[in-house]
Amino acid sequence: MIRLIKDDFMMIFERDPAARSKLEIIFCYPGLHALVFHRVAHSLWKHHLMFFARVLAHFSRWVTGIEIHPGATIGKRFFIDHGMGVVIGETTEIKDDVTIYQGVTLGGTSWTKGKRHPTVEDRVVIGAGAILLGPIRIGHDSRIGSSSVVIHDVPSLSTVVGIPGKVVHRREAIAKDAVSHSYDLSHATLPDPFGDAIDGLRRSIQEIHARLIDLEKQNRE
Repeated sequence: MIRLIKDDFMMIFERDPAARSKLEIIFCYPGLHALVFHRVAHSLWKHHLMFFARVLAHFSRWVTGIEIHPGATIGKRFFIDHGMGVVIGETTEIKDDVTIYQGVTLGGTSWTKGKRHPTVEDRVVIGAGAILLGPIRIGHDSRIGSSSVVIHDVPSLSTVVGIPGKVVHRREAIAKDAVSHSYDLSHATLPDPFGDAIDGLRRSIQEIHARLIDLEKQNRE
C-alpha cells in the first residue's frame, strides 16, 4: 500500500503542471488525500472491517468533497485532478494510469447486488462532469469528453462525446497520438459529431437552395 501511495504522489508531478513542490502536493491536493484515505479504507474492507472502512470513507468525503466507496478497486498511479464532486461506486474497477477530473460519476443503474459499476481500463482520461453508468467497460487509452453520459461499452482507443455518449471513430494517426499523449484532454481537438451533423445539414440546405435557383431560372426561360 505504501508503494501505491508513493506512486500516486509522484504521478501528480507528471500530470499536473501546476504542482510546484512536494510540500504543496501533500497539503493542497484533495485528490491525493482522498486516494490515501481510500487505500487504507479498501484494506480494511478486504479484511472484512466494513464498518470502519465506511466510516473512514465518509470522513474522507467530508474532508475532500470526493466520495469513493471502500469496495472500489483502484490500480496504480491514479490521478484525480481538482476532485470536487467525484463519486466512485462500490463495484467500480479502475486499472492503472487513469486520470479523472472534477464532477465525474462512476455510478450504478441497478439496486441488485453484484457488478453494477463501470470498469475503466489502463490510461483512460475522463473529463470534468462526465457520467459513466452501469457495469460497462471503458477500453484502454480512451478519452471521455466533459459532461458526456456513457451507458454502453467503449472500445479501446476511442473518444466519446455527447449525451448520450457517442463513440467517435478516429483516423489511425489520431489514435496513435492518444496513446503517446494519453493524459491530454484538449477539448479544442476533440471530434464534434453533432457539429459535423449540423455542418452536413447546412451543406445539404445550400445544395437544395442552389438547385431551386437553377429551377427558377429554367422556368423563366
